[in-house]
Amino acid sequence: MATDKQDSMQKKKRILLKIGSNTLTKETNNISRGKIEDIASQLQKLQDEYEFIIVSSGAIAVAKQFVKLESKHNGVFVKQALASIGQPHLIRIYQEIFREYGLLSSQCLLSYSDFEKQESKTNIVNTINVLVNNNYIPIINENDTVATDEIKFGDNDKLGALTACLLKVDLFIIATNTNGIYTKKSIENKHPQTMALVDDFNDLIKQVVNSKSSHGSGGMQSKIEAASIAKKAHIETWIVNGLEDNFIINAIENNISFTKIK
Repeated sequence: MATDKQDSMQKKKRILLKIGSNTLTKETNNISRGKIEDIASQLQKLQDEYEFIIVSSGAIAVAKQFVKLESKHNGVFVKQALASIGQPHLIRIYQEIFREYGLLSSQCLLSYSDFEKQESKTNIVNTINVLVNNNYIPIINENDTVATDEIKFGDNDKLGALTACLLKVDLFIIATNTNGIYTKKSIENKHPQTMALVDDFNDLIKQVVNSKSSHGSGGMQSKIEAASIAKKAHIETWIVNGLEDNFIINAIENNISFTKIK
């Protein structure tokens, strides 16, 4: 029986889902419980065919709902302090909502240096595999509290890509606030048009208009860089509008416009 169970686990497609602050807040100043419910509902429906690992931003956005910190230090220390306050709240919200949908979740905090040491990389893989094989959904964030300016990821797009490569996922989905990547010309004409399929990565780089998101520290440039990291590991990246309801299922069923980077 154990072999059958292992076989069924191995057949599941592994997806790393990266969720940015703009998606989690639905572009407001507060974390949207409705958005997390939307994600949980989809994961519940897909759990027989797919296993999920989540890389989630949002700790700082959550903290800003509760506190305003004063400091004589520079901005990075304030952000680290906010992350420290917000992270437990963020995980609590995930756990409460996921539990309502019968989903188990866990927290994993990673630092950039973890990806530079073989022992750390092995530990991450082994721990996450144990969690996933026991039906836990790991929710990963950067360990902002201990990161310094030099070793910070800058945004969770890169963290998502590095984790996707380390865990050898089948698919890397970046949830953002646009319908994928738009062609430069269509943005200039104010009629955004999605690049549906990208085979030529150089063509993609030419199309990117750099803009930072209002809550996140990324923007489209960081998503392209993340996709580039995943591409080197032969992992397909999808850039999907996470603000839409049912965005994961709709992308899988090809019912919405999004960018697929082969």
